[in-house]
Amino acid sequence: MKAMTQTLTLIGFGEAGSTFARAAGWEDDARAFDIRPVDFDAAAVRGCASLADALAGTPSVISVVTADNALSVAQDAAALIAPGTFFFDMNSVAPGTKRAAAAAIGAAGAVYIDVAVMAPVNPSRLATPLLLSGPDAETGGAVLAALGFTNLRIVGDDVGRASTIKMLRSVMVKGVEALTAECLIACECAGVTDEVLGSFEGDWATGADYRIDRMLVHGGRRAAEMAEVVKTLAALGIEPLMTRGTVARQAQLGGLGIAAPPAGLEAKLAKVRNAGQ
Repeated sequence: MKAMTQTLTLIGFGEAGSTFARAAGWEDDARAFDIRPVDFDAAAVRGCASLADALAGTPSVISVVTADNALSVAQDAAALIAPGTFFFDMNSVAPGTKRAAAAAIGAAGAVYIDVAVMAPVNPSRLATPLLLSGPDAETGGAVLAALGFTNLRIVGDDVGRASTIKMLRSVMVKGVEALTAECLIACECAGVTDEVLGSFEGDWATGADYRIDRMLVHGGRRAAEMAEVVKTLAALGIEPLMTRGTVARQAQLGGLGIAAPPAGLEAKLAKVRNAGQ
């Protein structure tokens, strides 16, 4: 069943964009643009050869690109977007980056909504929790609801508030990932993995398996996000001592080229150790 009857444009068609499209069944009602080669047909959306083609006449835009491209995409879109178009910036970037993007989109007469994606898009898909902020957040929330999103919460009138919540949450979430990897890679080298895991309360092995898997698959993207977290902390007057290390560890694991990690923590750790030799 279709979640909408109007045209929507997705900028970026990675995990988030493609997951949303498949879940919603937007089909002919949606266009998508990505700078990479993408199989748009698999998600039943119309792929566009250019950003200009993707934005022509659309009433709503969802930007889901990598953090390091988020601002430039918004600036490029601002040169092409029609007045009154809703621009939902779902990228994981610093509040200052969101405000710069909002200034560009607003200058074009379009409507900018700061959206923070607060959990992995799989398996929740359109029920993934989204935080919205900005002066038009309430109206934007109604548009997203019409598009099929079901877990929306408005957190303020200021652009940047939703992203601040996301960024500061990532200090902990992505930081724990990085610490987990650092600890267990060292354990693997020392041959004491079982002993160390056994010293923790609860099922740390399952959680560690998931965290390391995510870093191997998405470490590059997570590193770009954490670089934005560094900016967020610095703007708040907090020295990002731990978070700079998180950036480096995420980038390291993402850079190993293990796009399809083996099943199981033991196999992942062995793969990481071998890749690093």
